[in-house]
Amino acid sequence: MTKRATFATKLGVIAATAGSSVGLGNIWRFPYETGQNGGAAFLLVYFICVLILGLPVMLAEFTIGRSAKSNASRAFIKLTPRTHWYIVGILGIFAAVFIMGFYSVIAGWTLDYVYQSLTFGLANKSPEAFQSAFTEFTEDPIRPIFWTGLFLLTNYVILIRGVHNGIEKASNVLMPLLFVILIIFSIRSLFMPGTVDGLSFMFHPDFSKIDSNVILRAMGQAFFSLSLGMGTLITYSSYFSDKTSLTKTAVTVASLDTFVAIMAGVMIFPAVFSYGISPAQGPELIFITLPNVFQQMPGAYLWSLLFFILITVAALTSTISLCEVAISYLHEEFGFIRSRATLWLIFLCFIMAVLCSLSFGPLSDFTILGYTIFNFSDFLASNILLPLGGMLISIYVGWILDKKFVKNQISNYGQIKIWYFDLLMISLRFIAPVAIFLIFLYGLGIFN
Repeated sequence: MTKRATFATKLGVIAATAGSSVGLGNIWRFPYETGQNGGAAFLLVYFICVLILGLPVMLAEFTIGRSAKSNASRAFIKLTPRTHWYIVGILGIFAAVFIMGFYSVIAGWTLDYVYQSLTFGLANKSPEAFQSAFTEFTEDPIRPIFWTGLFLLTNYVILIRGVHNGIEKASNVLMPLLFVILIIFSIRSLFMPGTVDGLSFMFHPDFSKIDSNVILRAMGQAFFSLSLGMGTLITYSSYFSDKTSLTKTAVTVASLDTFVAIMAGVMIFPAVFSYGISPAQGPELIFITLPNVFQQMPGAYLWSLLFFILITVAALTSTISLCEVAISYLHEEFGFIRSRATLWLIFLCFIMAVLCSLSFGPLSDFTILGYTIFNFSDFLASNILLPLGGMLISIYVGWILDKKFVKNQISNYGQIKIWYFDLLMISLRFIAPVAIFLIFLYGLGIFN
């Protein structure tokens, strides 16, 4: 039997696992969620949600993955044979594939914008021109698909090399690059005219803005930003060595993920306030509003290019982890060699991405339950599969697995002191399932 791959270094563990969490959710979604939900008030609730919801569920996934050392489905079979809990892993695999369908389309957009920045295609445009150019681009049946295909090919080149030579080595380069660009951008933003207003909006909370909607949106953002419930953390932790501290890794990953989200806000909000733009701009913020802002800044060419390289790198660190969930499953359950599993998975993702991309143009009138293909993939993964998976994982570790077994895993069989264990179990048994269930109902529109 072939020895299971492991991450070779502590840096590799952190870089790869943090990379699976850090992505478009931090740099694309977090700023507009913060802008639309009260700024600092949203940020404060988000912090609390990471502590009471994100960290416990992340530790639960680490416990399952490292102890079983298997793909997201077989892990449940190993730990609780002759039960149906393996379906939770299957849900995570389906979620990862559906996310790849629409996520890689957005990543393809960022690659096009890197190219546009390089070739001065974003220069000297009016705000209206940015809007019309973006609409024309997304509705084009060819260009977005080309860039999406190129992005998926990049994933293939990394993933085919395996866990150590592919995922770990790529993460060791991409994550430091992401942080360097992010820090450069954030420092630049601190010297903009709207810095005081931007930072005040982000860090000076107005508690009157906190309502049930803000709380639920913050819970949802914490949950999705940390990549919970989609099998990535179970799969990646299956590559941890037995000496890896699950708690230190979880705290480090959650801290880095939150740090990137905050730095994204520091990078964007001073620019937004400097040029009189509403902080409540939606998803179009980075593709329409910010390119317009860059053109008004000294050194527009450099800042535009760096920004879209940053977004592309963030997308890539997430997608290689999403792909690995399904690749690991195909390799271990169906006996596919890694190269074949990777090829089939990338091909499937490309087909789904083509359909999602065309839903902005030729297939825009085709709907599933009232959603375009792109929006349906997003809705199914984000509002149903991920919350359902995260809730079931909390229940599984909190109630199904033996409490002593969980404690041994998190403490590395007594080598690490875990004074917080009882609090962790309370969260996994009661707090996390209820909180995630509320996210689930809210996402379905049942609870408001």
